[in-house]
This record gives sequence, structure tokens and C-alpha cells, in this order.
Amino acid sequence: MKYHHLGIPTKESLKDEIHLKHLKMYVSGYGKNPYGIEWVRYEDDAPYPEIVKTLPHVAFEVEDIYKAIDGKNVIIEPNSPSPGVIVAFIEDNGAPIEFLQVDRTIAEEGI
Repeated sequence: MKYHHLGIPTKESLKDEIHLKHLKMYVSGYGKNPYGIEWVRYEDDAPYPEIVKTLPHVAFEVEDIYKAIDGKNVIIEPNSPSPGVIVAFIEDNGAPIEFLQVDRTIAEEGI
């Protein structure tokens, strides 16, 4: 498991945000700083748990997402937001944690 990014929810519209319409969210900042900080703004009807929409989350890249979430409190089941990427969220000690499994032969550069 290795650190991937820190996702911080915001209600503010940011000038460089990208709208991910199919995910009902906007993202900004990821890949633009050496620390992997990403700002996330959700549409009002985005289908995610409140804990994800309101608290920062830390994300880790893992070899096997199913092994990483086994026995954990899964709050967002594994899904593929883009080609070559599978993500899932767990809740641990009141905090949302994201896991990503990335196939770099398929995934967009910079993921």
C-alpha cells in the first residue's frame, strides 16, 4: 500500500476544477502539486455517503483492492471511475479511506 492522494471536500467552485459528470463531482488540484492534494466538490445529488462528502479522505494505491477491503467497513463498493482504475472506500475510526487499484497499461497518464 502506498500513499496516492489526500481528497478534501469543498463547497467552493474552484477556477481549475474539472467536472466529472458521470460521477456527479468536480475535482481540482490533483497532479498539480507534489503532495497529491485534491479538492473535491460534489453535486447535491451525488450518491456518496455523507462521511465522504464532508470529511477529507486519504487514498492509497494497492495491488489488490479486494484484499485491501476484506473484513473492513466498506462504504463505497469497488467501482471503476475510469479505464484501468478500480476504487473503493472504507470507514475506519470515523474517517473515510480510499483504495485504488491501477492498471497502468490502461489508465490515463497521471493517475
